[in-house]
Amino acid sequence: MSLDGFIAGPNGENDWIVQDPTFDFAALWNRFDTLIMGRRTYEVVITRFNPIDKMGKQVFVVSTTLDASQHCGATIIRDGVPEAVASIKAQPGRDVWLMGGSVLARSLVDASLVDRVEVTVIPVMLGGGVPLLPAGQRSQLRLEECRPYLSGVIALKYSISTGGTLR
Repeated sequence: MSLDGFIAGPNGENDWIVQDPTFDFAALWNRFDTLIMGRRTYEVVITRFNPIDKMGKQVFVVSTTLDASQHCGATIIRDGVPEAVASIKAQPGRDVWLMGGSVLARSLVDASLVDRVEVTVIPVMLGGGVPLLPAGQRSQLRLEECRPYLSGVIALKYSISTGGTLR
């Protein structure tokens, strides 16, 4: 997110996100075997990993507008999102990555389905855009790790005291 709390610019732009060469994205990627994301995040992801099967992950997309028959590499969740996510979490395997979607993230935090929040703060202030999370319930966090990078990026890991195992 930007220093002022946005995950995308006012028009959904993400050109401000810098890639730090010392960040081990492969290690992060390998921690997860399942991804959950909102529709807009999914649309960005499929431009980079098309077809989605190349990702090597089980992919769930929360959307009321996508046609499942046109997205065979992903499972579309239309309704009953908290129940579906609880079921996904109950499956054996590695951690589940809630990859994006501020409204989706807020709903899962409020449903106590998230136990860790990992945020990378990019040294930019956008002045507006898509917030990390919209308004919702208060959540108490505990800092687990803070790692600064030479680029000015800071990776933060927080645990949520009342959650499950979604990361």
